[in-house]
Amino acid sequence: MKEIYVRSIAREIGVKEWQVENCVKLFEEGATIPFVSRYRKERTGGLDEVAVAEIRHWADVYAEMEKRKTTVLETIGQAGALTDALRRQIEDCVNARELEDIYLPFKPKRRTRATVAKEAGLEPLADRMYDVTLADPVQEARKYVGDKVSSVEDALAGARDIIAERLSETASVRDTVRQIFKTRRIVTKATKKATGPDALKYRSYFDYSESIERIAPHRLLAILRAEEEGFISVKIDADAEKCGKKIYYDFCQERKYPAAPLAEHIHQAFDDAYKRLIEPSISNEVIKEAKEKADAESIRIFGENLRQLLLAPPVGQKRVLAIDPGFRTGCKVVCLDEQGNLLHNEAIFPHPPVSEKVKSIQAVSAMVQKFGVEVIAIGNGTASRETEEFIKRVPLPKGVRVFSVSEDGASIYSASEVAREEFPEYDVTVRGAVSIGRRLMDPLAELVKIDPKSLGVGQYQHDVDQTLLKEKLDNTVESCVNNVGVNLNTASSYLLSYVSGIGPALAENIVEYRTVHGAYRSRHELLNVKRLGEKAFEQCAGFLRIADAENPLDNSAVHPEAYHIVDRMARDLKVSAKELVGNAELCSRIDPSRYVEGDFGLPTINDIIQELKKPGRDPRESAQEFEFAHDIKTIEDLKTGMELPGIVTNITAFGAFVDVGIKQNGLIHASQMGVKGMADPSKVLKLHQQVKVTVVSVDLERGRIGLRLIR
Repeated sequence: MKEIYVRSIAREIGVKEWQVENCVKLFEEGATIPFVSRYRKERTGGLDEVAVAEIRHWADVYAEMEKRKTTVLETIGQAGALTDALRRQIEDCVNARELEDIYLPFKPKRRTRATVAKEAGLEPLADRMYDVTLADPVQEARKYVGDKVSSVEDALAGARDIIAERLSETASVRDTVRQIFKTRRIVTKATKKATGPDALKYRSYFDYSESIERIAPHRLLAILRAEEEGFISVKIDADAEKCGKKIYYDFCQERKYPAAPLAEHIHQAFDDAYKRLIEPSISNEVIKEAKEKADAESIRIFGENLRQLLLAPPVGQKRVLAIDPGFRTGCKVVCLDEQGNLLHNEAIFPHPPVSEKVKSIQAVSAMVQKFGVEVIAIGNGTASRETEEFIKRVPLPKGVRVFSVSEDGASIYSASEVAREEFPEYDVTVRGAVSIGRRLMDPLAELVKIDPKSLGVGQYQHDVDQTLLKEKLDNTVESCVNNVGVNLNTASSYLLSYVSGIGPALAENIVEYRTVHGAYRSRHELLNVKRLGEKAFEQCAGFLRIADAENPLDNSAVHPEAYHIVDRMARDLKVSAKELVGNAELCSRIDPSRYVEGDFGLPTINDIIQELKKPGRDPRESAQEFEFAHDIKTIEDLKTGMELPGIVTNITAFGAFVDVGIKQNGLIHASQMGVKGMADPSKVLKLHQQVKVTVVSVDLERGRIGLRLIR
């Protein structure tokens, strides 16, 4: 990578240039973000996963910019306009907008008014006017009247068109206007289409203005969506007179003030350039740049929400009875074993209109006894509260716990190709119930099968940059999977595909090998898998776990490349590796400095010792039971001042949505989070966190509930 890009990346994210260089080299060698951040700390200076991901992002951005520069240089060269100075200017550019500004005058374009004027031979006249070397433009224009130009006015108009286009393509002019626009306000007005229920949700923006610099990301995205749907018009409220004066002043400073009558024609050309060419272009550009910032913030929140969802507490390998609640169609019930395999399914009808309560109680009780059920998972959709009340009437064995589980995305999964492959003989209702049960057992392992955009977290996911969103979400899923670690002998191919260095094809091969040869007995057995070579093994081995392996390090985050170091530690302590692993007292006696060698510096040695103390520890918390307030069923039951338990269902830039046990979620605005001023909701709350709230407002007409966070 070129030095200019390395310097730019280092400056952008606040790290050293050598750290960027080493990360990029590792990526070029085929290393992944999780591998680099965990197992190459000496080469990165201990950069965390976020910084490594940022470097990877910018490395990809500049790789694309380098391709763009090649196109720009070739195009300008073919036009015969490429000078050494211009080449250096292009090659030294690290800003995509600046690159396009440089390229604009040379960029092939459709036939314009200026093109027509040039074809009529009016460019010399425009040049003299633009360079302020004419005393009388009318007299000069007479020389151009002929076959292609019918009059003096046509000649002057054509020259003005050339000047206007030239001005609009001048980088310094565009930047001047750009800087002015960035200080202005975005203004919206309702259109004639802004009637009816679809438009009502945007009524706050029917007559609205706010500084483009300070507008909140969610408001800008809402405004742009409303514009896209045709309910409002949007513009930047720029001061045309101020912009015109600034452009004219800068123009005259570089040359000299033109005298009348030339000044009149220059002013006309400038006015036309601004209104017809510059203002629309820069306005769109500034709004686009503001949207890019809004996208980045929205995607950041989306990624953080997804991380919290994927790392939600699991109940672990338990026998589960899962219920997908319903009224008319009944409740679909499935029983799963400790590995999530489907043992049984049936439908019960405890609710109206059928109301077979006694029969349903008997059925559930029989299933709990027959299949040794340890936990019950109830989907949180339609009839969820009623089903929870029903389950309380079932005589359950002591110790059986009941959980409410988010159904977001369950219907997407149940109709997916993944679900059809897993359960080809069952319908969508059974698959949906299985998904609810499995996501209680291990949310991460189940949710990786579902498109993150279908999981009900974040806002405006369809409005933001889809490429950037996919990059962020893929990185988040990969980060979560590798942070937790994956059981090599139980993981599905979908989960394995997110492990560092594997991907879908290798994941299928790993499962196929396991099916044919039985459970893996060691990590090194992976090298027998079809198309899994040394490089892939290096990238994935440390993130895969084998419970009860002969070598206990195979069930830890210690990488196989460092096993010899652990063996030395054990020999020095006069114990076996098996005795050392998991023995915190023995580990505390290890002097890290004694084991520094080659690429294994103190950061890696310290990581190894910490892992030896608690090998393969799951970083996730344990799942907790939860109950809503028994006397709250609908929004009509709510009164201001009530204190209620709730569960955080979504986090945005402006607040957090909370389920208090009714159809509508309430909103804890950022200003109602118990801190002075506006809080950052993502730093105060976590997705699916259990909270206590106070009702501060109830809007029955719009179905809105305002809440304040207590704890």
